[in-house]
Amino acid sequence: MNDIFRSFGRALISQLHPRMLMLTLVPFVLATVLWGGLIWWGWDPIMGGARAILEGSVFTSWIYSALDWLGLQSLRTVVAPLFVLTMAVPLVIASMLIFISLFSVPAVVKHLDRSYPGLLKARGGSVAGSVFQALGNTVVFLLLVLVTMPLWLIPPFFALIPPVLWGWLTYRVMTYDALAEHATAEERKTLMKRHRTSLLMIGVAVGLLGSAPTLLWVWSAVIIFLFPVVLAGTLWLYVLIFIFSALWFGHFCLRALAELRAERDAAAPPPPPATDVIDLAPGDVRRIEQS
Repeated sequence: MNDIFRSFGRALISQLHPRMLMLTLVPFVLATVLWGGLIWWGWDPIMGGARAILEGSVFTSWIYSALDWLGLQSLRTVVAPLFVLTMAVPLVIASMLIFISLFSVPAVVKHLDRSYPGLLKARGGSVAGSVFQALGNTVVFLLLVLVTMPLWLIPPFFALIPPVLWGWLTYRVMTYDALAEHATAEERKTLMKRHRTSLLMIGVAVGLLGSAPTLLWVWSAVIIFLFPVVLAGTLWLYVLIFIFSALWFGHFCLRALAELRAERDAAAPPPPPATDVIDLAPGDVRRIEQS
């Protein structure tokens, strides 16, 4: 637990570095262009499809009845936007992780090299491996989201399941990227097995931090004219949080790697004693044999 808090403090200090703040720009621009453009040009057909799906849903009828009973008939128009945004949040988070993994994490790892100058680089990972990890774990994450989506609307699961799922995805992607340069594949597997609980806790904490911009985003669906501004702000917050998580995972994993190597060096058997080799001339050899 002390390692978690220690790495959190070091990540917070690193995040305030101007270079780390600059790293938020590229993923932010890419995500804004992708999702802002999709919502801008496809908002009407997306909303039309969502309303068509919701109108035939028994669950939606129950929501409408509850709103009518509470005298909140005006909120019926908010149900479809909230449904669309709820479905979009996992996709946005997954895309942000991929963008950050490709464009920001390598620079984060180079920044962390200054804190661990004596840590040798084994280069047990690669860019292709990072992409494969990000895409593969994202597919599993989205499948889990689809399977558990009905539970998201039931207390207390709506407050528990999303952070756990995002925490799992973040820990899987960020751990690989944090150790790709310095650890061997065997060291990475060992550390992920040894520190699985701590890494998942960091991931869940990051998932909870990611809920803050999500709440702003969902609230902006109620005040729809603020949505474009809030969308841009929440996307930047997502990038900032995930870069902070890369620093947090980086400090934790690199320190754990240094400790693992120190343990193995201490447990390694000592080298055999060196034997002194004396070069003798042929005449010296004959005298030794005669004696």
